[in-house]
Amino acid sequence: MLRRPLSVLCASILIAGCATTNLSFPNATPGRPLTVPAWEQRPTGPGPFPAVVLLHGCAGISESNHEWSRWFRDQGYVALLVDSWTPRRIGPSCSPDLPDVPNTERFDDAIGALRFLQAKPYVDRARVGVVGWSNGGVFALAVVNGPSLERARRRGVVLPEPGFRASIGFYPGGCYSLVQELVVRPLLVMIGDADDWTDPGPCVAMVEAMRRRGADARIVLYPRAYHYFDVIGQKRTYLAEVANHNKPNECCGATVAFDAGAFADSRRRVAEFFGYHLRGQ
Repeated sequence: MLRRPLSVLCASILIAGCATTNLSFPNATPGRPLTVPAWEQRPTGPGPFPAVVLLHGCAGISESNHEWSRWFRDQGYVALLVDSWTPRRIGPSCSPDLPDVPNTERFDDAIGALRFLQAKPYVDRARVGVVGWSNGGVFALAVVNGPSLERARRRGVVLPEPGFRASIGFYPGGCYSLVQELVVRPLLVMIGDADDWTDPGPCVAMVEAMRRRGADARIVLYPRAYHYFDVIGQKRTYLAEVANHNKPNECCGATVAFDAGAFADSRRRVAEFFGYHLRGQ
């Protein structure tokens, strides 16, 4: 989703602050794979390293996404930031006019990213995680969701074993669509309790329902935090023009703001969660 003032797209690896390797890979769509661009950050050394696939929000790749990629690299992970919008000619917008991209397409991008990483000698294929923000967050959940994986298999998309080992969703959109489903790998969701773009209620209901059915899932609610609580420097702003599923009668509008306390805690939790599930620490 829209990130201002940090919604700067990095057009090439020469722009300061962008990831160090610009590359592409085929996604997993059967019979007609799409070539998807991505940015890779890699720790120094031969590896093999654990890895993380990063999925952007509806505004496309942002500087915040790149900042997270660099942080993952510094933590000892290969970070692959997937650009799902550029090959589909979608600009950095979260307006109601955003093209309707079928859910299967971003799912297939994530599976293609996993295949790409698993083929690299510097990646430990058994230790790959996924993290997504907002619109990308629901796909970070979907690629570890049992029913989503079964639906993908029926259309010919087979998850390469052992799949994603763990998933993190920052204020993920679409929680309401997964309340009756079940993740099969560890899941961590983080969201502000004041978020008026991704309603935290359905995310709480989703995690609680999954936990009752035996899933390793947890959710963290940050008091008085809004959407983009992890976007460094984001001033509290009301974005009147962005599409909002929670406002069917009004169409649009959402509040965004950086929250230093929530951000610091989320960094700690990400380090601990992936440290345990991807590094065995």
